[in-house]
Amino acid sequence: MQGARSARTEEARPAAREPNARPAHREEARPAVRSEAGRPVVQRASVRGQILDALRTALVSGELAPGEVYSAPALGERFGVSATPVREAMQQLALEGAVEVVPNRGFRVIERGTRDLAELAEIRGLIEVPVMLRLARTVPAARWAELRPLAEATVRAASSGCRVTYAESDRSFHRAVLALAGNAQLVRIADDLHRRAQWPLVGGPVSRGRADLVADAAEHTALLDALIAEDLTVVQALVREHFTGAP
Repeated sequence: MQGARSARTEEARPAAREPNARPAHREEARPAVRSEAGRPVVQRASVRGQILDALRTALVSGELAPGEVYSAPALGERFGVSATPVREAMQQLALEGAVEVVPNRGFRVIERGTRDLAELAEIRGLIEVPVMLRLARTVPAARWAELRPLAEATVRAASSGCRVTYAESDRSFHRAVLALAGNAQLVRIADDLHRRAQWPLVGGPVSRGRADLVADAAEHTALLDALIAEDLTVVQALVREHFTGAP
């Protein structure tokens, strides 16, 4: 998001100094237009929610670059809203570990390295692998077959080469698998870890190559094939391999 000006000072000012700003739940977005990148500007009533979604997408795509500082007013101008819902969304991202507050300037995108990614993959493996192996022994083949459309969606998303599209479909597939455990807290925590693992690394490429995405998506369909066939040996191998290089 190169248009965001990183040097503007505004975060320390209370909301009262923004006379035109209204609470996010009451704010109405301007008529829908599209940015230079083709992303739709905010339309729906839940401004803060859509801004949060847009910022999360910008993190995955690399538009919000690691180490860069972005101000709420500049981002608000880009999305066609006041600084208030942007600031609130950024504060949520700070809680998630995506950004940090820079007093009087804005929010800096956290810089992450390969060790951070490896640690996230390890934690995801500790949580998800045992659950998936337990489900492999208890969930009937017909239930696994119902997830085929989601697995195929990840293959199509990977073929497009778009990291953002693949990230969304990848998380949808994993959420659906874990949902079979009937533990909503597990799904929420695992999805948060998965989202963090999708943020780009500092100094690294903005996105993985298309071939990498396709290979990762192919593991989803192979896993479903093994689950439907009740081949626990193959399931265990695929699950552990999937998390050693989880995106």
